[in-house]
Amino acid sequence: QVRLVESGGGLVQAGGSLRLSCAASGRSLSMDSMGWFRQAPGKARELLAGISANGASTYYYVDSVKGRFAISRDNAKNTVYLQMNSLKPEDTAVYYCNKLQLALTWGQGTQVTVSS
Repeated sequence: QVRLVESGGGLVQAGGSLRLSCAASGRSLSMDSMGWFRQAPGKARELLAGISANGASTYYYVDSVKGRFAISRDNAKNTVYLQMNSLKPEDTAVYYCNKLQLALTWGQGTQVTVSS
């Protein structure tokens, strides 16, 4: 069974940066496109960014994160990253990673709180 574990969240002031990690265990995800999602209180989970299996292509699905967030991966470590810069209070949410197709069981996510 594949397990996804997100980490790296925390409390940060507006304008600050965080780097999130998503480590997979159980099998390699090097053949899968992966994505980062977030869910703010009272809102639906949304897809923020995606990355191809080999990391050559990245995609950003939410206009507000374009230019501020960057997705990357290290297949040797079976880990996907999300670098978040210029954070805003509206980025406050629980952040998750998952496959872009045939999603796995969701991990516990990592809380990001941005104070103004």
